[in-house]
Amino acid sequence: MNRPVDRERFKLYLQIGVGYLLLLLFGDLVSNPETFLKRIVNNLWLVSYLVVLNFLFFEYTLPYLRRSWKRIFIAPFLLGGHLLLYSFGFYFWRYIGIGLHVYFSLKTYSSPREGVAAHVPFSLFSVFFFGIVRHIYDYRKLKQAAQQLRIEKQEAELNYLKSQTNPHFLFNTLNNIYSLARDKSDLAPESILRLSQLLRFMLYEAGGAYIAIDQELKIMNDYIALEKLRYDDSLQVNFNHDVEDMKQALPPLLLIPLVENAFKHGVSETREHPFIDIHLSVNQRQLSFVVKNSTETFSDRPRVKENIGLSNLRRQLQLLYTDYTLSIQQNESAFTATLKINLKSHV
Repeated sequence: MNRPVDRERFKLYLQIGVGYLLLLLFGDLVSNPETFLKRIVNNLWLVSYLVVLNFLFFEYTLPYLRRSWKRIFIAPFLLGGHLLLYSFGFYFWRYIGIGLHVYFSLKTYSSPREGVAAHVPFSLFSVFFFGIVRHIYDYRKLKQAAQQLRIEKQEAELNYLKSQTNPHFLFNTLNNIYSLARDKSDLAPESILRLSQLLRFMLYEAGGAYIAIDQELKIMNDYIALEKLRYDDSLQVNFNHDVEDMKQALPPLLLIPLVENAFKHGVSETREHPFIDIHLSVNQRQLSFVVKNSTETFSDRPRVKENIGLSNLRRQLQLLYTDYTLSIQQNESAFTATLKINLKSHV
């Protein structure tokens, strides 16, 4: 039981004591208005004793007994001692106040037993009052701590998903440049320049929680231009958008995985008439993003593939929003990904 006093914890008991004092004063105001001012002084003196006693009981005695079952043998002595403090000690505290002239003797008792009997309900009720308020306070603190831990865990997972997505996105882009360099294409220098723009964005702008939609559109346009360098004029890319406010906030690179998926797992595997249609609309905080690309199905592979980009996107959406849908449809010639988000539902 020998441990330093937790001052913050003691402040809690002082606050509970103030609540208990106000409760007592309300009762005195109703039942004894003629001596109300004197009873304010008396209750201040008595409650100060109960604050210290309840602090010792709940913060030292009970935790000490709970630490080991072997201490059950001394429990009757410790609890009995506290019972004496709540009864005879409390009544004796009244006499100390009278002797120090900080307590008004408004009632005379014929014997100490009568005085103790009159004060015991006052002190024992404080045990229930302090105990209940303390339990509610601790429960709320525990709940807040658990919620904070959950938030920190989700933030850590979200950062991990971003750390996976960005390198994945970068490596795919490097593979594209490698293909151009291997073919000794004159477009390789331009692709490196566009890659540097992508890297600058990821290093200096994509690290925050949000970016404006116009920045997301810019990086998307740069990525599309970089990907198109690998294809001839047979690839048709249609990208249009309808956004009422270009400065609306959006998590960085949230939409890129669907575009990347269209190039890597769509048109790159299409032999005839490859195409990509991209449409983004954001109106009244309702985002709709549809990416449709050409594809060809093969009997030896599943029709819809959940690659790392789509899997990470699904998990990021779960962590970021409460109202969203991500649907994927595939037929013999086209693959369509549709993402709808209520931007107001951000966690």
